[in-house]
Amino acid sequence: MHRAYLSLGTNLGDKRANLDTAVMHIKAEIGEITLLSSPFATLPWGFESANTFLNIALCVLTPLEPPQLLSATQSIETHMGRTSKTADGRYHDRVIDIDILIIDDLIIDTPSLSVPHPLMTQRTFVIDPLCQIAPGLVHPVTGETIACIHRRLHSGGKPRR
Repeated sequence: MHRAYLSLGTNLGDKRANLDTAVMHIKAEIGEITLLSSPFATLPWGFESANTFLNIALCVLTPLEPPQLLSATQSIETHMGRTSKTADGRYHDRVIDIDILIIDDLIIDTPSLSVPHPLMTQRTFVIDPLCQIAPGLVHPVTGETIACIHRRLHSGGKPRR
């Protein structure tokens, strides 16, 4: 079994219902959710939109190997109406976005999957909910705890690479 940390976000439609639906699919198709953050309202990151986001983080125990986990999260996104992540090479509004943040202490760098998520240490909308559920979780590349990354992000410090 793998312990995977996921970030979920939505900024279209009934945002709470979108997150609830995604969580239901994760339970049914991926595994047992052991930790689930409160929802965090956030501004768009990387693009402009009048629609704010609602973001959560969760931990799921899954028998799926990383490529199958990626396929399952993408299938949930597609089922819920998600269009291409970068239809025009830029970020855009979305019904649901599911990002794989960390899987165990694995470091994966393939054309289709990078774990830990390469931008997670720069995004408060990822780190804030993750810190709520797993402040002591250690980032496999930087060696920092999520709480340390959280403090640095909120103090304006630069992320480690």
